[in-house]
Amino acid sequence: MKRVLFAAALLIRSVSVSLAQQPAPAAPTAAPPMRLTTTAFPDGGLIPIKFTQAAPGAAPGGGASPALTWTDVPAGTQSFVLHMHDVDVSRNKTIDDNLHWLVWNIPATSTGLPEAIPAGAQLPDGSYQVNVFTPSYRGPGAAASGPLHHYVFELYALDTKLDVKPGTEGSATRTAVLNAIQAHVLGKAAYVGLFKRPQ
Repeated sequence: MKRVLFAAALLIRSVSVSLAQQPAPAAPTAAPPMRLTTTAFPDGGLIPIKFTQAAPGAAPGGGASPALTWTDVPAGTQSFVLHMHDVDVSRNKTIDDNLHWLVWNIPATSTGLPEAIPAGAQLPDGSYQVNVFTPSYRGPGAAASGPLHHYVFELYALDTKLDVKPGTEGSATRTAVLNAIQAHVLGKAAYVGLFKRPQ
């Protein structure tokens, strides 16, 4: 009987040691955050003149839009919204900062936007665009006499397409779009450029 109990004790100890040596199950790997990038300027760096209102030959409020790319898109994304704004300006003595570009209903298959998107309310891929004044990109234009302004490019991945059409007033359209994305954001990325006009 003692021999049986001793053997059973050895078996239990052996199983316990074996279990203790097993590696712990790996924790599920979190998906990397979505990333927005451009080769036009470094994140937090100066925006080159060609992408601003100070570009030679640029139409008023013009300049070429920079090429943008994004990666690590969340699963289930149905469309994207790109929101570019100058966070150092308030308009009409309100908390509304200065809208420079808003593009929405960018197809979920897109991995970026090319340089120099043409003006027009609706783009060939079906997305829409506005700035505070016109249906186009509006380059940075901060005055030379003041400090550098921060121009933030924000990209939102949504689980839906938006039922919002461009309005006649850019700020009102922005309000409609930003209200419509509530509860539909799967991921967000941001990229910042600095600019003020040359002296």
